Amino acid sequence: MGSEWAPSSADPTADSTGDPPAVELDGVTKRYGDTAAVDDVSLAVREGEFFTLVGPSGCGKTTTLRLIAGFEEPTAGEIRFAGDSVAGVPPEERDVGVVFQNYALFPHMTVGENVGYGLNFADPPEGVSRDERVAELLELVDLPDAADRDPESLSGGQQQRVAMARALAPGPDLLLLDEPMSALDARLRERLRVQVRKIQSELSITTVYVTHDQEEALAISDRVAVMRDGTPEQIAPPRTVYREPSSRFVAEFVGDNNVFAGRVVDVEGGEAGDGGGADDAESNDTPRIAAVDVGGETLRVAVGEGVGVEPGDRLTFCVRPEYLRIDEGESRVLATVESAEFLGETTRVTLDWGGRDLVVRTRDPLSGEVVVGFDPEDAHLIGSDGA
Repeated sequence: MGSEWAPSSADPTADSTGDPPAVELDGVTKRYGDTAAVDDVSLAVREGEFFTLVGPSGCGKTTTLRLIAGFEEPTAGEIRFAGDSVAGVPPEERDVGVVFQNYALFPHMTVGENVGYGLNFADPPEGVSRDERVAELLELVDLPDAADRDPESLSGGQQQRVAMARALAPGPDLLLLDEPMSALDARLRERLRVQVRKIQSELSITTVYVTHDQEEALAISDRVAVMRDGTPEQIAPPRTVYREPSSRFVAEFVGDNNVFAGRVVDVEGGEAGDGGGADDAESNDTPRIAAVDVGGETLRVAVGEGVGVEPGDRLTFCVRPEYLRIDEGESRVLATVESAEFLGETTRVTLDWGGRDLVVRTRDPLSGEVVVGFDPEDAHLIGSDGA
C-alpha cells in the first residue's frame, strides 16, 4: 500500500539570503503549571515582513507575542533578534513597539503627549526634535490636527491609530500588534487594516500581528502562521494557506471549506512506480487522478508528484465553496438546499448531501435538490493514510 503522506507545514518561501531573521523562535515553550500555552514553537520572521499569528482563542498566539515582547519568559527554547539571544533582556531594552488590544492611551495627556510619551526614554530617530517626530507620526496616521485633542474625544479607530503612532515614536526595530482592531465594527476594521498595512509598508518595519480574524490575516500579511494548541499548524503566504492548507484543521479554520474523506478505488496517470494504476506508463505530463469512494459516490481528485497513493488508501481532501459549481464538473453529487445567506456579490448556500453539510457560493438563488460538482484540479489533498 502507499506510504503515509501529508502536506508539509513548512514555509517554502523561507529566507535564503543567509542573513539572520529579524525575529527567530527556536523550540520555544511556555508552560503554566502542567499546561503548555506555547509548545515547542520554531519560526522565523524576516526583516521588514508583516507576519501574522492567527488562530482560535486559547491557541497561544498572544502568549507567543508576549514572549517576543519580553513580558513573559520562555520555559524552554530561545528567542533571537537579528541572530542575538534576548534571554534576560527586559521589554524596555528590546527596541520593540507594542500596540495592545485596549490601546492603553493615557487619558490625562493630549494626543500629542501620548504619541511622544516614549520619547521621554529615548531620543527621536534621525536627529529630529520631539515635536517634529510627533507631527511626522500624526501625519503618517492621518491625524495631523489632533495633537492638542483629548484622546477620549476620538473615535475607536482614531484611538487605534494614536496608539500605533505612540508605539512607533521611538523608532523601534520591531512592531507588535495584539488584536488592535478586535473592538471595532467590521466596516471600520476593513478600512483600518488597509491603513495599518500602508503604514507598515511605508516604514518597512518588521511587524508581528495577532488576530483571530482569518479574513484580516489573509488580507494584510506577507506570511501567516495558523496556530493550534500552542504551535503553528502551517506557516505560509496567505494564498498558500487558503489554497493549499496543510491539514484538516487549517482547511476548516481558514474560510469556508468542504472536506471529504474516503477510500481510493483507482489511480490513473503518472509514471510507473509512482503508485499509479493500470495506466502507469502514460506520460509524466498526465495528471495523476485518484478515484475516491466517499459515501458511496466516486469523486475524482488530482494528486501531486511524490504522493504514494494506491487503491485501498484513505484520502482526505477539500474543495473551496467557490469551486463547487451547479451542474458542472467531473465529480457530481445530488444535494438538497438547507439554507441560503445573501451576501451581496454572492449567496452562501448550505446543502445537505447524505447527512454531510456542503457549502457553495453562487450568484443565483438555489432551492430544492441541486447537482453540484468539481473537477479533479479543484480539490486539494490534505491527508493520505496507507491501509
